[in-house]
Amino acid sequence: MRTRLLPLLIVLMAGVLLALGFPLAAGMAAVEQQQVVVDRIDDTARFASLAQYVTAQPFAPADQADGRFLTLRSELDRYEDLYGIRAGVFYRSGKAMAAAPADWALPPEGEGRRAFQEALAGRRSRDPGQVWPWRHSRLTVASPVIRDGDVVAVVVTESPTGQLRSRILHQWLLLAAGETAAMLVAVGAAFRLTGWVLKPVRTLDVAAHDIATGRMNSRVAADSGPPELRRLARSFNEMADNVENVLDQQRAFVADASHQLRNPLSALLLRIDLLALDLPEGHGEVTSVQAEGKRLARVLDDLLDLALAEHDPGDPQLTDIAEIVTDRVGAWTPVADRERVSLTYRGPAAATGWADPIALSSALDAVVDNALKFTPEHARVEVTVGVDGDRVHISVADGGPGLTEEELTRIGDRFWRSNRHQNVSGSGLGLSISRALLAATGATLSYEHNRPTGLRATIVVPRDGGPAAHDG
Repeated sequence: MRTRLLPLLIVLMAGVLLALGFPLAAGMAAVEQQQVVVDRIDDTARFASLAQYVTAQPFAPADQADGRFLTLRSELDRYEDLYGIRAGVFYRSGKAMAAAPADWALPPEGEGRRAFQEALAGRRSRDPGQVWPWRHSRLTVASPVIRDGDVVAVVVTESPTGQLRSRILHQWLLLAAGETAAMLVAVGAAFRLTGWVLKPVRTLDVAAHDIATGRMNSRVAADSGPPELRRLARSFNEMADNVENVLDQQRAFVADASHQLRNPLSALLLRIDLLALDLPEGHGEVTSVQAEGKRLARVLDDLLDLALAEHDPGDPQLTDIAEIVTDRVGAWTPVADRERVSLTYRGPAAATGWADPIALSSALDAVVDNALKFTPEHARVEVTVGVDGDRVHISVADGGPGLTEEELTRIGDRFWRSNRHQNVSGSGLGLSISRALLAATGATLSYEHNRPTGLRATIVVPRDGGPAAHDG
């Protein structure tokens, strides 16, 4: 969930920072340019005041007029030499009165011509277009020279923008550094926020998985995260407590019922045997009643074993799985020989894993017994051990008739037996007991079709983790 929530938060925060950053960057560029424009306006106003007296030279003594003109031209030359800014005073016709450099003339079109035309109308030229760091251009400012209420000339300055663009770029780099730092802080905050929000969810998921795999004592600490998740954690704990109580009551009932019924059933079977002594030998009904009574006794024993298996937490320890499997194969070989079935083992001489040796042996006995029951004479039951990464696989494949797809989904259910196998002895609880014994130690039992015929039961035992891994 964090991989989906975290990018969403980062994208949203990045969008907010960019939405604020672009207008701020444009405003910073505008402020820098405005400072330059104001400075140029002051310069053009000063030159306009000097040029005002020069334009009046027809009405002034020649020596004074010549001195003012020389002063204007000297100021323009020194200004261009000092700042590298072109400056000139132009008559209404566009002819230069004085300019620096001397050969500079108004362009026939463009920003300079537009500023000149606006100044001729008696107003300062509009603010020039925004200068950007990536665009090489010149900044033009024009001011009118007014005498007796008429515009007689125009002062035009044309400034290079290299320094302005550098200052704007510098400001943008500082802004980008600030935005990057803010983004890093936002990402860190997003990590903390998602961790704070999702920690109870992860804990809840682990506890739910533990309960689903049989560790009913798992609970969630309801002391962190948002209030809604803390309330959900408390509700989950209440639900788990109720479920555990119901299961404990169910197991206690099954165990108590099985235990309490065994004594009356044993007494009943004894009375049936005594009655059978007074009946003719080979009486069919008595034999049938005795068989059903013994079957009921086995069912009660299996029910008690199942209740104990579900309640047993297991004791996983580092065990040689291959040794246990070969031992059980050897123990069942006489039964296989009696049934004229080939029982073989294939696998390594040693393969360690974490398992309860008693539980694993009991589960193997049930699985091998089930395979031998349904395998016809002269067929094969093959037990295989293989190591796959952090798991040990124990496979028991028989050569029996197998199961249909529908039956395969029900195998291992309590008291379930295929309609085609009702004549085979058993209570339908053996595989359920095996699954319960294995689940207590973190192992699993699954079934699939065996090719070309039969059923394959696979026990998977973890190779690492130990008890701590099973405790969640």
